Amino acid sequence: MELIYDGMDALLPFAWMEYTFMKNALLAILLMTPLFGLLSTMVVSSRMAFFSDSLGHGAFTGIAIGALVGLFSPLTSLLIFSVLFALLITWIKHRTAASADTVIGVFSSTAIAVGLMVMSHGGSFAKFSPLLIGDILSITPADLGGLLAVNAFVLIGWVFLFNRLLLLSVNASLARSRGISTIAVESVFAALLAIVVAVSIQWVGILIINALLVLPGAAARNIARSVKEYHVASVALALLSGLIGLFTAYYFGIAAGAAIVAAAAVFFFASLTVRTRFQR
Repeated sequence: MELIYDGMDALLPFAWMEYTFMKNALLAILLMTPLFGLLSTMVVSSRMAFFSDSLGHGAFTGIAIGALVGLFSPLTSLLIFSVLFALLITWIKHRTAASADTVIGVFSSTAIAVGLMVMSHGGSFAKFSPLLIGDILSITPADLGGLLAVNAFVLIGWVFLFNRLLLLSVNASLARSRGISTIAVESVFAALLAIVVAVSIQWVGILIINALLVLPGAAARNIARSVKEYHVASVALALLSGLIGLFTAYYFGIAAGAAIVAAAAVFFFASLTVRTRFQR
């Protein structure tokens, strides 16, 4: 890490580079936001915004259960429960006549209710309340190593899933006629989303993590004219939002996660203006 820190000191002329926690936060932004931008494209295309929001609620319950049982580290219990939660929602969506938003709404509200009950028991809620808004400035070198591993894992999964996911987002019936298992592909993608949410939630925050899975893709869709442009724009907007949010948080003393989402929201509203001009 010292070599990386020295390189950052030499390349970046910012006064705050003297602080190790800011260097770690910047590295986290460089690792995390492009991943959110990439996944955001498929979340938006597949109309999974509500589903991704429910993952944050499921993660909250995972933390609560881990704290109650005490058998795993918080991150371990969070990962296990988040993945199981995502897979269960996906499976039930394909096994019930109820609409997808109804199933997701039921699971989402149940998860947050159970999480709140467990965490409030014995007054332990205050211990985990910082997770609601997150704190990217608390990230450590070990956390960065975990983020790097998650990046590699998700990117490998993305390479194998992309064509199938794209076809499913365009026409599910056509995808099934080509021999693509809808539930299998959706389950793997849901698991990848759950992993990213579980790993990132302590730095981004439960209340706003869904925004990073929706806003970059939504903004990119307004301005892109091809699939390639769509993905490049989404990743770029997510990265820019992360950098702007981090700088804003440092100089104005506000929550970094909220500042990142606010920057992404500005890009989205600006993209609406660009889209309107394209349509004229």
